[in-house]
Amino acid sequence: MNEFMKVAIDEAKIGQSQNGIPIGSVLVKDGKIVGRGHNKRVQDNDPVTHAEIDCLRNAGRVGSYKGTVLYSTLMPCYLCAGAVVQFGIKKVYAGESETFSGAKEFMEAHGVEVIDMNNEECKNMMKEFIEKNPKLWNEDIGEL
Repeated sequence: MNEFMKVAIDEAKIGQSQNGIPIGSVLVKDGKIVGRGHNKRVQDNDPVTHAEIDCLRNAGRVGSYKGTVLYSTLMPCYLCAGAVVQFGIKKVYAGESETFSGAKEFMEAHGVEVIDMNNEECKNMMKEFIEKNPKLWNEDIGEL
């Protein structure tokens, strides 16, 4: 498994240990992690603190996002895909899209290369979470 996806999975596990939603993200520039984060919607009582948004906030101002790569344990939703497109991030690795299809086509339509890693650990983590927390999950994806 890719070393950066391992860090994103670690972030997802941190979120889950805080009774949050187990989604993690990492931003890489020039082969180094410049930001990492996890979904904090529950912990911060903030509907937009998705993992990718937390990651970008934690990265701070990185200047140009050209050449950066975003790793997320789950295919980014439209909110997070919008941030990817807005900042010109041209490559996204998603741990999986089986439990949530996200906004892959939207990103690709805006010139982003999206790689679905179809990672079993990511899929199992989300499947277990969704099974135990269907109401919270449906709130997270706007289907409550």
